[in-house]
Amino acid sequence: MKIPFTDLGPQFREIKGAANRAFGELVKRGDYILGQDVRDFESSFAGFIGTKHALGVNSGTDALFLGLLGLGIGPKDEVIVPTYTYIASAFAITYTGATPVFVDIEEKTFNIDISKIEKAVTSKTRAIMPVHLYGQSADMRPILRIAKKYGLKVIEDAAQAHGAEYHGKKVGCIGDIGAFSFYPTKNLGALGDGGMIVTNDTRLYEKLKKLRDYGRKSKYEHDSMGYNSRLDAVQAIYLNEKLKRLDKWNEKRIQAADIYKKLLKGVGGINLPSEARNNKHIYHVFGIRVKNRDQVLEGLRNCGIEALVHYPVPLHLQDVYKGLGYKQGDFPVAEQVSREIISLPIYPHIKRSQLEYVAKKLKGLVKNG
Repeated sequence: MKIPFTDLGPQFREIKGAANRAFGELVKRGDYILGQDVRDFESSFAGFIGTKHALGVNSGTDALFLGLLGLGIGPKDEVIVPTYTYIASAFAITYTGATPVFVDIEEKTFNIDISKIEKAVTSKTRAIMPVHLYGQSADMRPILRIAKKYGLKVIEDAAQAHGAEYHGKKVGCIGDIGAFSFYPTKNLGALGDGGMIVTNDTRLYEKLKKLRDYGRKSKYEHDSMGYNSRLDAVQAIYLNEKLKRLDKWNEKRIQAADIYKKLLKGVGGINLPSEARNNKHIYHVFGIRVKNRDQVLEGLRNCGIEALVHYPVPLHLQDVYKGLGYKQGDFPVAEQVSREIISLPIYPHIKRSQLEYVAKKLKGLVKNG
């Protein structure tokens, strides 16, 4: 049996008719850049997350980068970020001229370790960037308390958490800014790159509008620096149609995760993902931990199962950040997780028979490892 890590085909087939009709209307209007379809999607997404404003940009990385710039982050500043995440989280900080300050993660949730944040605060710290990793919210209440205590901004990296909830609130609406990615494999994915910034701060929103569009005052008048970072109408149409189905698709992911947990419960040598209290985990990634990771990963692939590793090298050990002076052993939890993590196939339309096949093969590989 061949089981892909993800399968986007069924999602497209669900929305194909409505999307094609909207594409036809777009061609008639011709407003491909920041037109009606983009405004409609921004409005729909803000309503979904629960913020006043949403601003489409060209990638999740730009959502973080422009969001940080909008918050006034720049050279000589520091931003606290977990070391166990995709490198775009740190790069967005570096692009502003600021310095990422890494901290370790919690062993159970893989999210930023709250107990380590305050120790990382210095006189240069200007913001905290919690990452809602794998589809589960970081513990935001203590993060907000620390931010208030030290006068820091909070930018939520929600690139993997479209529809995840924390104490009944959608992630992205809790901090000063939320940043989302629409990379095709995300729970809400585009036909290419795309991103969104959300905020309740109207003045900040107006600043971000200029930052994403050349600092434009009018078509050919520019009163501030800006960038070319605009979500296009084709992506907006596709995403808006998928957004209507996102809650249903997230529930299917949760159901698939529950099946995995039941099939793998109590199996020695497998640590299953943990869901924190008052969280709604939407399982962008179903990450397990095993001691003989490389052997198990190879075995799964030999069985036709496309399992992946998110992420094999923590950011503090990446060559690009050698200059920051971190070393092996600085963040032991992240380093251990990176050696043991395997991401199993999970997507809304995965079949129970496929989940059972993965679980069966996984049990054998762990037992024999």
